[in-house]
Amino acid sequence: MTHGVTCRFAAVLSTVSTVGSRLFIKGVPVDDARGAAAQAWEVGLNPWVAGASPRLLWQVKAGGWDVLGFEWVDGRHANLSPGSADLAPVAEVLMAVQGVRAPAGVPLVTDRWPDLDDTDRALLAGGALLHTDTNPHNLLVGGGRAWVVDWAMPAAGPAWVDVAYTAVRLMEEGQAAADALRWAAQFPSWAGADPAAVEALVKVTCRYRTARVGERGARGSNARFKALLGARQFAAR
Repeated sequence: MTHGVTCRFAAVLSTVSTVGSRLFIKGVPVDDARGAAAQAWEVGLNPWVAGASPRLLWQVKAGGWDVLGFEWVDGRHANLSPGSADLAPVAEVLMAVQGVRAPAGVPLVTDRWPDLDDTDRALLAGGALLHTDTNPHNLLVGGGRAWVVDWAMPAAGPAWVDVAYTAVRLMEEGQAAADALRWAAQFPSWAGADPAAVEALVKVTCRYRTARVGERGARGSNARFKALLGARQFAAR
């Protein structure tokens, strides 16, 4: 498999098995602390996202490698561009995990920004399980449904945060901001989000992006996040 960021090895395994003739396997060297930690999250969270993600079948640590075996799902990376038929199944699978509570030990999303003031930290508090990286490579679509994969960067926070992140991904794929916001509006968590909390997310995200790549490099990303503030449900309050 040619795509993947958190693993060093990914492949389709064809075999004679009681669970099917193909499996998806991914692995990292056991001395890759970051990669092993990411896979540990995938192992620990797989039961919590059953049905929305492919089922983890086994984990093997041998020969210096930590390898996971998942059930094969016949899907392709989601198309999030304007007019795509994938937008509906992607919304459906994300809706399915909106109500999942983060299990003990999942870090708070606010811990990603140590300089948050107490007010913004309180606004962004929440107990929902967040994926936080719903880019098209982590959304598979096939057979009229979708799966969300690679739970390597989880967090606990308000459920609408994943909706906001995905709306920004839609804009990255060419969706007009108004269309991305209309897509987001179908999620009750987003429709009921506190405008001050959304502003806090936008503010801290833009600040960190600018610090990382500079004002010029962050201009496009920051503009997409700032577009989240243009939602009618916020402007009307």
